[in-house]
Amino acid sequence: MWKVLQPAGWMSPKGYSNGIEARGRQIYLAGMVGWNGQGQFETDDFIGQCRQTLQNIVATLACADAGPQHIVRMTWYVKDKREYLLRGRELGVAYQEVIGRHYPAMALVQVADLVEDRALVEIEATAVVPD
Repeated sequence: MWKVLQPAGWMSPKGYSNGIEARGRQIYLAGMVGWNGQGQFETDDFIGQCRQTLQNIVATLACADAGPQHIVRMTWYVKDKREYLLRGRELGVAYQEVIGRHYPAMALVQVADLVEDRALVEIEATAVVPD
């Protein structure tokens, strides 16, 4: 079971939650990048890599009999925050196609680089499956 934490009087965030309270089996995912299951990048497009990264998260959660609805926290690491902001509408479409209308607590950090040279985004996720 989880509950969105929204302080009274605060404006509602768009595309994320301020906080999540959850109880159950915890699943911690490593940082995922936008390559396929064979470790190959199929695109150098930011939205394409974000979509693949989210698909990788969903596939990994499935190994624990969990799904995107169980994600309680995501941390996004991007090389270019401007692209993230400029392409927000496209990113929202890709996000909803893979994750649905589920918005966990999230943070976004612009980084100088990622370990994988072609990676444009890396996402860590934590999920909680109710007892």
